[in-house]
Amino acid sequence: MLLGFLNNLINGISLGSIYAIIALGYTMVYGIAKMLNFAHGDVIMVGAYICFFATGSFGLPPVAGVLLAMVVCTVLGVVIERLAYKPLRQAPSLAVLITAIGVSYFLQNMALQLWGSDPKSFRSVVPAGGVSLLGGQISVSYVTLVTVLACVVIMIALTAFTGRTKMGKAMRACSEDKAAAQLMGIDVNRTISMTFAIGSALAAIAGVLFLSTYTSLTPTTGSMPGIKAFTAAVFGGIGSIPGALLGGLLLGVIETFARAYISTELSTAIVFGVLIIVLLVKPAGLLGKTVREKV
Repeated sequence: MLLGFLNNLINGISLGSIYAIIALGYTMVYGIAKMLNFAHGDVIMVGAYICFFATGSFGLPPVAGVLLAMVVCTVLGVVIERLAYKPLRQAPSLAVLITAIGVSYFLQNMALQLWGSDPKSFRSVVPAGGVSLLGGQISVSYVTLVTVLACVVIMIALTAFTGRTKMGKAMRACSEDKAAAQLMGIDVNRTISMTFAIGSALAAIAGVLFLSTYTSLTPTTGSMPGIKAFTAAVFGGIGSIPGALLGGLLLGVIETFARAYISTELSTAIVFGVLIIVLLVKPAGLLGKTVREKV
């Protein structure tokens, strides 16, 4: 019983780490641009396809495949921001939301035309095997170790970046008040583009790690992880970097335990049910700040 609990906890933390990495992209974009980029999940899918073909068809080593996926997704994120979102900077939030959904369907259909609808078997970028604990009673795969380590490193790096670098401080200023930041000489458009670039690079990493565990790759692969990661961002407090980590980990653990102890079919419904309960109690999320509207 205890061993099963520990195994499920490890699997939940691994899944939650992937959700946290994806959620960071959502939370950074929302925190600075005040928009929900629902195409973020499809950037995950594009990154996974790039890595799949780089390592499979072109025979590149896994590290090179991941780096190439990050570069392509970074460029894609900036292009999407410039072409689709920048012209809508002063538009109502509903127009931006509809555009984001449109970009999402565009990316899915482009992937369908380019790579077909047949599921592709993604080869893990992490070597097979794992570490045995408690005399071999618990096994932690290398994929799980790499996923959790990547999440921790990304969190530390992002926290240091936003707190200590010039661009990071510009991002924080834009998240507080874009108009005031512009008056202080900060290039708001460049700052928002940088946010999309970072979020998209993280999406590529998350996509590769997700497919290293769940190996079936299709043009809609990124949709559900993207929605769940958005849920994690809201759960933890959208706009908060620590909130994205907390929300992602909690979501992964809740989903894994629900799947193991309650019902595989109901696990997703249980996750969203917990989200509703949390938001009823804390509308801003667990670590989110309640912002008063200026009149």
